[in-house]
Amino acid sequence: MGEWSIRAIAGLAALFLGLPVAALVVRAIVDGALAHALTTQVVLDALALSLVTTAISLVLTVGLGLPMAIMLARRKFRGQSFLEALVDLPIVLPPSVAGIALLLAFGRNGLLGGTLAVFGIAIPFTTAAVILAQTFVSMPFFIRSARTGIASVDHDLEDAARVDGASERQVFQSITVALASSALAAGLVMSWARALGEFGATIMFAGNLEGSTQTLPLLVYSEFQGVSLDASIAAATILILAAFGVLIAVRVFHWGRILDTRGVG
Repeated sequence: MGEWSIRAIAGLAALFLGLPVAALVVRAIVDGALAHALTTQVVLDALALSLVTTAISLVLTVGLGLPMAIMLARRKFRGQSFLEALVDLPIVLPPSVAGIALLLAFGRNGLLGGTLAVFGIAIPFTTAAVILAQTFVSMPFFIRSARTGIASVDHDLEDAARVDGASERQVFQSITVALASSALAAGLVMSWARALGEFGATIMFAGNLEGSTQTLPLLVYSEFQGVSLDASIAAATILILAAFGVLIAVRVFHWGRILDTRGVG
């Protein structure tokens, strides 16, 4: 295949990928839908809810995912392959399946539903359900990236720090985290972007209740059903710009290699 043929086909692929995005963004800006939507309460509520829930989701992702990444990167144990497959599973699961699985685990008649009900806790169709759905589908992205970064840290540098009198916490903060910072940052932004765009698991597990569970992706769906196409276009544009900004940041800050090693992005 000649050079010009490769360029022509690559250009066609770029056009195929970029044209729908461009059409959406241009329509939102030219028609004024984006500017109008940003003054519409339902859009602002969905945006605020998305930002709050994804921020909490990110905290849970780091709190639960970082120890898992450290264990997978530094330990060899029986069943490790099974655990790695379990971590990766939410990435390949259809989001609607993830939502049903969460409902069967935390719903009123789920595995933990009865126990939670004893303490007066009801998770499905609440803001908490949104956070759990976002965390479930986005945490694997952080764990995979963090695992790659931590595994690449030279053990000799950590041992040298210990010889110099550094505590385990100092070694972790000043050596491990510092040297794996690119991978950790890449995992954070990709996890946040995945949580921001989550739809299927959220609508199955949390519903689509305005003001409490209706995030931006759910607003796009609701408004597209006939209430307001302009609001749907505007909300979709916000999601596209946020996702595109994240991907640009990943590459500008030289995190692209991390994404390549993870096979995602």
